[in-house]
Amino acid sequence: MKPTLLVLAAGMGSRYGGLKQLDGVGPSGETIMDYSIYDAIKAGFGRVVFVIRHDFEEAFREKILSKYEGAIPVDVVFQSIDALPEGYDVPEGREKPWGTNHAILMSADTIKEPFAVINADDFYSRDAFEVIARELSREDRKPGEYCMVGFRVGNTMTENGSVARGVCTTENGKLTKVVERTAISFDKDHKITFVDENGETRFLDAETPVSMNFWGLTPDYFDYSKREFVRFLDKYINTPKSEFFIPSVVDKLIRNGEASVDVLDTEARWFGVTYPQDRQSVVDKLAELHRTGVYPERLFK
Repeated sequence: MKPTLLVLAAGMGSRYGGLKQLDGVGPSGETIMDYSIYDAIKAGFGRVVFVIRHDFEEAFREKILSKYEGAIPVDVVFQSIDALPEGYDVPEGREKPWGTNHAILMSADTIKEPFAVINADDFYSRDAFEVIARELSREDRKPGEYCMVGFRVGNTMTENGSVARGVCTTENGKLTKVVERTAISFDKDHKITFVDENGETRFLDAETPVSMNFWGLTPDYFDYSKREFVRFLDKYINTPKSEFFIPSVVDKLIRNGEASVDVLDTEARWFGVTYPQDRQSVVDKLAELHRTGVYPERLFK
């Protein structure tokens, strides 16, 4: 059975100032998502499921989905702030979405096979898709045996500001801990630093594996997520900016002994448009990949 690709495309790029998912950055107006879909098809994925919001469905279907017709089967599910378990209501004043793991839950009735999760606005590279597709296609993979692409943090940085990353600790190739770190940036000596939970500035080795939300999961993950979402809401529903993140759920499952995660190494360089100043760099990198033949003149005809 071919794995499915779940693309998280419901978010607005608040720092970038627009809907990044629909921004044409390739030589022929390709979006970053187009490269992910193209690479996923080449790597052996059999279907794509997009998580979007109702308010931009029309533009999304017109500009994005139409180009994949005949290339790969596509489904769409919707994330909304009022998609809550029975007995829970959106608190007054809540405007922020519930986070990436809530987005995953929106596909629980649609995906029945092993699947990979990616962000819509990240460029991951062909190698990353091939690495995770091989793992998800293994016939001996059991429920609760997950995986993730562990990008090296030095290959995921931007010169234009700080970023957030899930910093990973591993043992014998297995993930033992993942902690969401914010304010990761270069210092004046071009060393990588982050601010810890005590407000202290600490250094990160450039080879440290980090999560870029490229997870490989099996359908049992939905049941765990439903359980953990209820626990999250019981604790944080009235905290206006609280979010239900994938790394938080995975970390808890590992600590409880309910799941394991293989960390798949890649030398691939991630890039994306985190800040407006990043856009030209992305345009230039993609143009070079086309020029050198990594990608054809047009991805989809």
